[in-house]
Amino acid sequence: MAAESVIQLKCECKNDPWGKKGSDSMAARFWTKTPLTGGKVDESKPYSEMWMGTYPSTPSYLLSTGEQLEGYLKKHPELLGKNATDKWGCDLPFLPKILSMCKALPLQVHPDKSLAEKLHAREPNKFTDPNHKPEIAIALGKFELFAGFKPLAEIQALFRLKPLEHFVPNGHKEFTDETLRQVCRNLLLAEDNVVAMTTEELKKLPESAFSSKDAGIPAMLDRLRQQYSEFDNGNLVAVLLMNFLTLDKGDAVYIPADGIHAYLSGDIMECMARSDNVLNTGFCPRVERDSVELFTQALTFQPHDPKSVILPSSASLKSEHGKTREYSPPISEFNVLATSLKKGEKEGIKPIMGPSIQVVTKGSGRLHTKAKTVAIKEGVVFFIGKDTAVEIVAEEDLELYRAYAE
Repeated sequence: MAAESVIQLKCECKNDPWGKKGSDSMAARFWTKTPLTGGKVDESKPYSEMWMGTYPSTPSYLLSTGEQLEGYLKKHPELLGKNATDKWGCDLPFLPKILSMCKALPLQVHPDKSLAEKLHAREPNKFTDPNHKPEIAIALGKFELFAGFKPLAEIQALFRLKPLEHFVPNGHKEFTDETLRQVCRNLLLAEDNVVAMTTEELKKLPESAFSSKDAGIPAMLDRLRQQYSEFDNGNLVAVLLMNFLTLDKGDAVYIPADGIHAYLSGDIMECMARSDNVLNTGFCPRVERDSVELFTQALTFQPHDPKSVILPSSASLKSEHGKTREYSPPISEFNVLATSLKKGEKEGIKPIMGPSIQVVTKGSGRLHTKAKTVAIKEGVVFFIGKDTAVEIVAEEDLELYRAYAE
């Protein structure tokens, strides 16, 4: 019996403490729109991430049978296509998620492939795969984050302030990336009382001590210490060294492997290479932090300014009617299509020569293929197999995202 090429999925939602509570969480609302997910949202509980794909710790299932998607694809590799299976085997090479954040996620980097392989071999229970984890995040509304490092000249000027001078290594008159690595290390190793004292000293400085770009530092330090205490080293690293960005709906960022980042608030569609490896050193209890030495050794220094963090979208060549844009990060594992339709409009997506996962983030409509028609609505998730042309018709204003690999 031939495998179906369009399959509705049942996905799982996580409950990390940084997630939005109850129905304020878009991840929770989407999760409950699929039948059989377990009932109503608990308004007292945080809901952080809805995962879509084949990663074994939080897998997706076929709604019709309860079978894991991973197992189904291994039985039907034709849904992936030879090109994909030659590159990545019978696993999806990407992992899409919906994230809903009410406070900062841990300050983190994801190991590149070389380091991931070493860490996985050494600690397979903690680093559960040997893969890298570059990722993109697309804003589904207002989205705040820290990503990448500020330009070196800005950091150097800031660290001439009296409360910060002692974090700069002796003899480093001109800031280089290596200076920055050591400053980051010194901030992360600072004792609790030093972190708290430095924050207080910075808050006492007059406005004139800060450049126009840095004028918001005292207020942001105050905001973060209310989330993770005045003793969290992540407060200083994020606010002093990193780019702070506020994105609007449809804006996106690309975070390379080993790119330092901390998402702060909002709802996003995130997609990454198939990995769950992470090194955390801030915005979490000390007992949950990884080695500062390992973290700072892993750091890369791209991007180095806010503009280069942004991932623009472009008109997609997969589109039949010009209603779809495409986010194309500089990696091979995935691209993401974003389709937006007004009520009554339609869009065709040309055949994609590899697997994809689609999630509807607004509205309702119908999805047509040669073989079938399915209803789609906010929150529903579908796997779409190789070489499947689809037509989407909006019954009300409709928005959806589709991660794919070829």
